[in-house]
Amino acid sequence: MTDTLVQDTQPAPATTSSTTFEWQRKRPRTLLKHAVLSLFLLVMVYPLIWMVVSSFKPGYLVLTEPGLIPSALTFDNYTEGWTALNRPFTRFFFNSTLISAGSIIGNLFSCSLAAYALARLNFRARKFYFAVTLASVMLPFHVLVIPQYVFFNEVGLVNTFYPLLLPKFLATDAFFIFLMVQFVRTIPRDLDRAAMVDGANFFRIFWDIILPLMRPALVTTTIFTFIWTWNDFFVPLIYLTSTDLYTVPLALNLLVDSESQTGVGRLFAMSLLSLVPILVVFLVAQRYLIRGIATTGLK
Repeated sequence: MTDTLVQDTQPAPATTSSTTFEWQRKRPRTLLKHAVLSLFLLVMVYPLIWMVVSSFKPGYLVLTEPGLIPSALTFDNYTEGWTALNRPFTRFFFNSTLISAGSIIGNLFSCSLAAYALARLNFRARKFYFAVTLASVMLPFHVLVIPQYVFFNEVGLVNTFYPLLLPKFLATDAFFIFLMVQFVRTIPRDLDRAAMVDGANFFRIFWDIILPLMRPALVTTTIFTFIWTWNDFFVPLIYLTSTDLYTVPLALNLLVDSESQTGVGRLFAMSLLSLVPILVVFLVAQRYLIRGIATTGLK
């Protein structure tokens, strides 16, 4: 019995030695890989760090002292920037939140219905409509700007939030339709057939069966819609002319003072605050975002 125990324990040192040799052999390669990744991380994070540091610098030092170690610190950029446009910045945060929330609701409602119809219902020219939807993804938005503006101007909706919200309720974001179609196609059709046997109609199947199973795709749509709408500058610039209706990106544009350097510090301070909602939403829903993209085949 003693001989057996000795024989069983003899291979262990060899295995440990082999593992140590393998780790030592791969160590230079691992260190080089981590060094390259750390360098890329520094390049990507440096602008954000510089913006954070610059937001605490006096305005006249932002451009004349570009280093990361400031010679003077101040909180005036935040206090002055919050009321620099003769109204509190809360107004612009509220406008952006309202438009973002309305866009999320519109995309979830319209794109999910359109995706369900294209993925599940059998109707004439279904493939043609889906092809048109995919083709619209490749169509530049700037091509549609003039006819859309002419239309909304004719009906008197310019300088309101309606041009920014109404298209969302009409399933105009083809990217999200495609994303949801791909997800719905992964759901077994046996669930639909079982519900039909129980007497459920198409809308009941969508509401009680398909929609709850689409949660990853819906969360992904919510995150992307919020980020794109919150950061959108071009569309609000076209339709909004009143300062009271401005969103955060438009308000940040007004903070730029071309005649002096004092506005740069306030711009960085308010820009940093505008990033907080995006970072919070992304950190909270990160795992749902990754799951939604992976399950829809958009890796």
